[in-house]
Amino acid sequence: MNSWLFPPQTNEVQFDEKWSFVGKKEKNRQPEDEFCGDCWDHIAFDPEHRLVVSAVIGHRGGEMTQILVEDFHRRTQGRLMNLMTSDENPAYAEAIREVYGKEVQPRRKGRRGRHPKPYKRVPKKLVYATVHKVRENNRVVRVEARLIFGTAALLALALLASLVSVRVNTCYVERHNGSDRHRNSRKVRKTYRFSKDWEVHEAVSYFTLYSANFCCPVRTLREKVGEKKYRQRTPGMAAGLTDHIWSISEWLSRPSAVQRR
Repeated sequence: MNSWLFPPQTNEVQFDEKWSFVGKKEKNRQPEDEFCGDCWDHIAFDPEHRLVVSAVIGHRGGEMTQILVEDFHRRTQGRLMNLMTSDENPAYAEAIREVYGKEVQPRRKGRRGRHPKPYKRVPKKLVYATVHKVRENNRVVRVEARLIFGTAALLALALLASLVSVRVNTCYVERHNGSDRHRNSRKVRKTYRFSKDWEVHEAVSYFTLYSANFCCPVRTLREKVGEKKYRQRTPGMAAGLTDHIWSISEWLSRPSAVQRR
């Protein structure tokens, strides 16, 4: 699998999924339509640097979520994040426990019988919280935070140390999802521009997601260098992955990742 040239300076991550479809929507999909139906972008997003760290394209399910968390863990060299957030998809909690947890072998209570099965224990310093949206008449009227792993004290410290978040949220990855729909017209809702081929849809999705890290400056990441003068920065620049804005031709002609063997 491909890896960054060196790990991004990621301290916080937001997980989310973005819906689209290929050929036909899931409700119209037939058993023989293997490469049609709903297709989801599973995203691990660094809100501080506006960086897409990991992306997995495919059908929604626990397997894809597991692959996403494993890929994020590998790309960040297994470091514990200050804060991990997502929606209430229970697959994230299971994947985080499986990937970041340490195997524990319980002791046998007596001298006879089988040993209890080992299980995964999440590190004490890992903080993971979810966003619960309360709806009335199909409108979000209130947003609540629910702590899944970690303690309230650790969560408070994580929010205090965050450069972008004052409360548990997924608004940065959701905002990025909207930007990606703008860049990738195949994902614009209620149009005839939806993808007809699964492999092409997957390829274009990875292209727009990862090229934005290096080729698309973000206004909120710019640095002030003088009176009414700013230096534009891409997410890759903010995360320390590159020192300049890449053109599309440079992105296509130069590898942004290296192959590990």
